[in-house]
Amino acid sequence: MADRRENLRAADVDRQFVAERLKAALDEGRLSLGEYDDRLKDAYAARTYGDLDAILRDLPGFHPVGGSQIEPQEPPVDDPDERKGSSDGRNPRWLLGVWSAWLVAVSVNVVIWALVSISGGEPVYFWPMWVAGPWGAVLLASTLSVKALGNNADAQKRYRDS
Repeated sequence: MADRRENLRAADVDRQFVAERLKAALDEGRLSLGEYDDRLKDAYAARTYGDLDAILRDLPGFHPVGGSQIEPQEPPVDDPDERKGSSDGRNPRWLLGVWSAWLVAVSVNVVIWALVSISGGEPVYFWPMWVAGPWGAVLLASTLSVKALGNNADAQKRYRDS
């Protein structure tokens, strides 16, 4: 696998990664300005991963996949709780999070309103309703759509695409 990788053609994003790593090495004092310039030219002229690997080989923190003892790992799968349907009666965590944020914001506004009303000696216009109302209506619509569609990613995607 390592031999095959070294012969694969490098993309512009790979060359850019090497250029950024060289810049970091220059900033750390690991390369002189002349050596940085030479390696940067080589990086942008590189055709394969093997060419790019050779440019970084003597810098710390660089381990080509073929020389690494650690196998590359697949990215983690989404949280299984987020993919489950709503048939188990639980709400998705993101929904609980947005409602919690709404509750905190409305509570802070009501406390401020209450303190102003108490300090003034009489109740003032209940302005927190303008914070709670519109935001709450949007959250209620989101909650009802999640409940109607279930917490099923496929159903939500079909709904969005229609």
